[in-house]
Amino acid sequence: MKPLPITLLGAEPEAAFPPVTQALREPDGLLAVGGDLSVPRLLNAYRHGIFPWYSAGQPILWWSPEPRAVFSTDGVILTKKFRRQLRKLDWEFRFDSDFNAVIRACADAPRPGQYGTWITGDMIDAYVELHRQGHAHSIEVYAQGQLIGGLYGVSIGQMFFGESMFSRLSGASKVALAGLAYVLRGWSWPLIDAQVGNEHTTLMGALPMPRGRFIAETNRLCALPALVGTWQDRLAPFPASILSAPRTTA
Repeated sequence: MKPLPITLLGAEPEAAFPPVTQALREPDGLLAVGGDLSVPRLLNAYRHGIFPWYSAGQPILWWSPEPRAVFSTDGVILTKKFRRQLRKLDWEFRFDSDFNAVIRACADAPRPGQYGTWITGDMIDAYVELHRQGHAHSIEVYAQGQLIGGLYGVSIGQMFFGESMFSRLSGASKVALAGLAYVLRGWSWPLIDAQVGNEHTTLMGALPMPRGRFIAETNRLCALPALVGTWQDRLAPFPASILSAPRTTA
């Protein structure tokens, strides 16, 4: 069957996206082009299993890949060796205490085989606004008061959509992910979207989920009661060494 042409989105922020079944196979998941990064459009996209990803100089590109990389919140892997190391470190988790610093650190983080960043100035502004309105959150790892790693993403209902992470010290980003999973597991949130898998996320426990199942799970979880607002008021800082207790191994 000949693929349908890529949809060009109009100016209406709440306009419907095309069905994700229309996404291209090559490049995998490309669904639509254009539109804007307003809060209504971004929330509409995530609720339907779609996310923006593009480089400077390109139009906004919207994606829904097949399959989707997903973490179970009880399936994030830290090795025994790394958990033993955590017992000796004074690393600390904080939440939403400096979202701007986290997203800018993610934008500046070098990526193997990648020139530049997809976290453009417009993307930063858009997700900072999502954060201001209580939909985007940062998980931060501090050592002696210095930010050493973290990640950010979007929450809707009881679903968390991970966007990017960074490390300034070895292992800090994986600790941020494990810390997020620890918190979400305590809230009975089952999944963290990792969008497209790679070797690093696979080693940490990400699994491929067929797009149809992912969309069904996203629809279900996004419809559940939400925690809109800053997580800083809900989560006091706590030591990363809490993750040193045995749970999952590699």
